Order: sequence, then structure tokens, then C-alpha cells
Amino acid sequence: MKIIKDPVHGYIEADTLALQLIDTELLQRLRHVSQLGFANLVYPGANHTRFEHSLGTMHLAGLMAGRLGLDEEETRLITTAALLHDTGHGPFSHATEPVMEEYTGRSHHEIDHLLRDGTVAEILEGAGLDPAEVCAIVAGKHHLASIIHGSLDVDRMDYLMRDAHYTGVPYGTVDAQRLIRCTILSETGVALNEGGINTAESLLIARTLMRPAVYFHHVSRIATSMFVHALREELQNVPATDAGELMRMDDAACMERLKHSPHAISRDLARRIYNRDLYKRALYIGDDRVNAVALRQEADPAREREIARAIAETAGVGQDDVLVDIPPIPRALSMEIRVRNTHAMVDIEEVSPIINTLNDTRRHQWRLGVYTPAVHRQVVEQAAMEVLRVKRATKQDKLVVT
Repeated sequence: MKIIKDPVHGYIEADTLALQLIDTELLQRLRHVSQLGFANLVYPGANHTRFEHSLGTMHLAGLMAGRLGLDEEETRLITTAALLHDTGHGPFSHATEPVMEEYTGRSHHEIDHLLRDGTVAEILEGAGLDPAEVCAIVAGKHHLASIIHGSLDVDRMDYLMRDAHYTGVPYGTVDAQRLIRCTILSETGVALNEGGINTAESLLIARTLMRPAVYFHHVSRIATSMFVHALREELQNVPATDAGELMRMDDAACMERLKHSPHAISRDLARRIYNRDLYKRALYIGDDRVNAVALRQEADPAREREIARAIAETAGVGQDDVLVDIPPIPRALSMEIRVRNTHAMVDIEEVSPIINTLNDTRRHQWRLGVYTPAVHRQVVEQAAMEVLRVKRATKQDKLVVT
């Protein structure tokens, strides 16, 4: 047993199994994968990694396992899954998720190809754990999965606290200890005692406030769009480029690969991101000015590029000078949360009046972005307005875009 000093949780205990896994290449790679992608272009302190987040998630999973009364074998299973749950991430974490899904056909939750054989599989099997069962928990396909893969999971608790700590944004404050003490295990997964409603509400409020401030900050979205376009150009135009190989790189290796790419577009975009010479917002609008539901129903990478090409053609600029970003519409916060009061299990919105307000707020936070170099901003804005049939802003809606 070793004690690891953590700036968020204080001290984290790592047993022999955890230490063996931590020393593998699979876990050590996460020391070089940023937790928040390109958020450090906005918040210079946001340089924390998936490695420390994995340790924090393991720590909270152990606390919750104890609270729920799991036996020793179940506790080892859930803490191990928590430690390994982010090993499937590509470079810059969620920034490269669209490329991973498009070109490899899997998301970061699917880690069976990483645990199927090799050192980690041997360690797990040597400890009496089934790698397939660990993968099932990470993928959300296990009766214990909601501990790390649900609406009130320990993964979310840790990243909100950790992201708030390193960005300096105060909205992510969560009382994880109190929340864990109020959890119970129901037939459908993790649920709450009625006494935990206020604490759960604070977590949901934190998620809502952190979205525009950190997770969907426009600068981070622009850098992500540029990087994703650079990766796609690399895959489509540089012979023998392997998507799986790119997704197994760490941040620095992937960035250097693109910065020195033989393909000019990939190389230019990567160097611009590296030097923080980013595209600007030509258009950045909510669902009050476009039909967000219709756009998202037909939105995929090919459709975004099709719209971008149409805007570029209308504006008379190069195709690669326009990027279109159509984020997913935020899902409702409360669907997976159940609360046990003195009589029965009920949906949290039945006992928490603020949940519907939070869901409305999240929907209003949605923004469609059209990005372009600063020199083209005005013509691209006009073209995007035409192509997307954007409603004209009223006087009170107009904001200065920087």
C-alpha cells in the first residue's frame, strides 16, 4: 500500500494491484493526455491530466463501494475499472473523440481492445479479475456500472472538482463526501436518500455552470474544431496514416506529428493551434436563431463539412478557411437519477423543483459556431447567415464578438 498526495482529495491509497496497473504503459500514457483538451488556451492552469483524474476516480469509487456495502471482490472490481476507465481516450481527450468514433468505430468507453491481452490483462487475471467484466463496467454494461458511469457517478464528481481547482473557475465545487454518504444501490443502479437531494442539486448546478465557462468555451471549441479538421486531413491525404495509431499517441506526439505533416493544411492548422493563432467566430448563435433540433438530427462530420463548403463557396474563400461546429444538444440531467424517500423510489425532478430550470438553462447554452481566420470574418458571417437561414438578431441580442 502506498499513499499518493493529491491536491483535490488530500491522500489517495493505492494497493498492490493499483500500483501494478499504474506502472504499466497504458496508465503512464495518461500522464501526457490533458484532461481538458485545449482549455489551457483559456485557463493557463488547466494542464492537469487524465492520469491524476483516474487516481481521483479510483479513490472516490472506493469510498462509494464502502458506503454501498460492496464485498471485497466487488470493491476491487469497481476501483480497478475506475482506475482504467479513461485509458481509451485519444490525445487531448474529448477533443479527438469525433475522429476516434468516425475512423475506428469506437468511443473511449470501449477499452476491450486494450485489455484483451498483454501486461494489463495478465495483471488483472493474476489478481483474479476478469478483464471483460472490467470493460463492461467502463462501457456502462454492468449492474455496478452506474458508480462510475451514471448521472451521479464518481467520475463526474472528480472531474468537476479537479477542473474547478485547476482552471480557477469556482462553479465546480461539489461536496463529494456528502453525496457519497447519501447514495444507495437500487435495482436500477446508484440512487439517493432523500437527504442527499440538495447535494445532488449542487452537482447538477456545477455541471450546468461549468459547461459554458469551461467545457464549451468558444476558444476551446475553435481549437478543437481546427485540430479535428487537421486530423481528418491527415487521415485522408497522407498515405498509410493509421487512425488507431494516431489515437494511441499522447498530446505531444500527436501535435508534433501534425506540425510536421507533409500535408500543408494539417501542418498549418496544427502550428496555428500551437501558437494560439486561432480562427475567430464568424457566427456563434443559439437555438433562438436556428433550428437546433433539425440541425442536430442531420449533423455528422460529413454534413458539417458540406455546410462549411457551402459557406466557403458563398463567401468566396478557401474550403479550409471555414469550420462549422454543431455540438450535441444537452441531454436532460435527471433521467437516470432516482431518489428513495420514506415511501418509494421517485424521479429526482418530482422532489427537486430546480431540475427543469437547469435543463432549460442547458438547452439555452447551446451554440452553433462558424469559425474562420480573422481576415474573412465579415464575409463568412454573411455567407453563413444565408446558407443556414439564420434569423436576424434583434437589437438586444447583438453582442460584440471577440
